[in-house]
Amino acid sequence: MARFRRRTCIILLLFILFICSIMMALKTLRPDRAGFGDPFGLGLLPELQQRTVLLDSKQNSLNRVQGDTVTRVSNLHSIAVNTMKASMPPVNKLEEELSSPNYNFHIFYYIWYGNPQFDGKYIHWNHPLLPHWDPKIANNYPKGRHNPPEDIGANFYPELGSYSSKDPTVIEAHMKQMRSASTGVIVLSWYPPGMADENGEPTDDLVPVILDYAHKYNLKVTFHIEPYKDRDDRSMYHNVKYIIDKYGGHPAFYRQKTSTGKFLPMFYVYDSYVTIPEIWANLLTVSGSQSIRNTPYDALFIALLVEERHKHDIHRSGFDGMYTYFATNGFSYGSSHHNWAGLKAFCDSNNLMFIPSVGPGYIDTSIRPWNNHNTRNRVNGKYYETAFSAALLVRPEIISITSFNEWHEGTQIEKAVPKRTGQVVYLDYKPHKPNIYLELTQKWSEKYRKEQEQWLM
Repeated sequence: MARFRRRTCIILLLFILFICSIMMALKTLRPDRAGFGDPFGLGLLPELQQRTVLLDSKQNSLNRVQGDTVTRVSNLHSIAVNTMKASMPPVNKLEEELSSPNYNFHIFYYIWYGNPQFDGKYIHWNHPLLPHWDPKIANNYPKGRHNPPEDIGANFYPELGSYSSKDPTVIEAHMKQMRSASTGVIVLSWYPPGMADENGEPTDDLVPVILDYAHKYNLKVTFHIEPYKDRDDRSMYHNVKYIIDKYGGHPAFYRQKTSTGKFLPMFYVYDSYVTIPEIWANLLTVSGSQSIRNTPYDALFIALLVEERHKHDIHRSGFDGMYTYFATNGFSYGSSHHNWAGLKAFCDSNNLMFIPSVGPGYIDTSIRPWNNHNTRNRVNGKYYETAFSAALLVRPEIISITSFNEWHEGTQIEKAVPKRTGQVVYLDYKPHKPNIYLELTQKWSEKYRKEQEQWLM
């Protein structure tokens, strides 16, 4: 019996040694990066991938500005994210996974933001609090201006922070967001060279960069001509000529196919109603003294409609269409959804384009603290979807979106994050993710595409 037990123990020991040798052999075949804590499954999280790429790109941008010290920090950063990079698909693969652009979805975009790193100071994030025109009401509200980066002139806070519109990593992130939302045409806020809004700095020098990045993502760019000083028929002719001569040859420059088969540039003209129809007619009618029609600089000019009477002025002026811009249902005649059917009928009968503007909500009390009555709650995305539904009912050729990043008025669909400071608690998109409005835009872009196919049948 003792001999049997000894033999059994020897056999069991040999068996254990055999198993251990097999396990050691298998371990040598296992990849090093499959150790404990490996980010397995990261490829299933494209949002995390994009954030990591953005962080790495932003670090490279900082290197160029801050020199060797930041370079050493970058090396440490690269080591920290090395395992994450190993799981990421190449950038071109990420681009392939983005939604296809819808060139009938136009989105208003602002490049007037600045910060000390790229601009030497904060621009627009430090927006002043605007006083009410009635001094008695104005006295009841605070005065002064915002103090970035914690205190900015917005009710929401950007995921990218108080960024500069000149930051290449920010521009690329914006293009990627707009493309992921299946928008196709960027309507770029534009002032002539050397000119800007009263709180900003000139931005025309940035246009070539915007065009280049837009082209990378197969987006197109058109221009939202702001009400610059002394805007009239003569200066408009000069500025349209300038834009087409300087930017018209770029592959990202937008042209719209007309009913005659021509491909013409398009210009949105903000606050067009402040100029009388007779002045516009000089530029926009064939018989006008400054006529741009049937010249190399002819284009589609889209006027802003605010009041109902503006539709007749727009027609008399020689504009090619109208848009409504404001994201506040009920604020103006043009922005009121229930008026869109009548406006579309008027445009159809007068050979004009009707471009309704939809938005996710509206709140500007960070810069107009007295304007709370015009706030439009986002209702977790329902307000935005209601606007899209109203727009599709009138079967427009183009839908415009107010806006990608007009943070002052709270109409942005750009990613926003929760933030609390000692002074303010910012609004956010909870219970949804920061990209919820990009996802909703993409959803309605696809729905619009499908419905347009049915309209054409």
